Amino acid sequence: MLKEATKKLILTGIGVFSLTREKAEQFVKELVERGQINKDEAKGLLDELIARGEKERSALSQLIRKEFEKMQSELGLVSKKELEALKTQIDNLEAKLNRPS
Repeated sequence: MLKEATKKLILTGIGVFSLTREKAEQFVKELVERGQINKDEAKGLLDELIARGEKERSALSQLIRKEFEKMQSELGLVSKKELEALKTQIDNLEAKLNRPS
């Protein structure tokens, strides 16, 4: 039986967010082969590794996006959306200027 403390060590020790499904499957397979967990526990652990990995990747992605937006704001950079709006305004002004009177 996989004890909770051992499970936590495994989850934190292998960098869950960096696990691919293949790596997680291989890792769990090795635990079964070494007799550290049984096949019933393996399925649950694999599901948990994959779920935690997806959750941590999502959290990391949100953190990166938030930090990028913060840097963008601090540096005064415009977003693509803002740039497109400015381009549209310039195009409209040019069209008005080029109209015959």
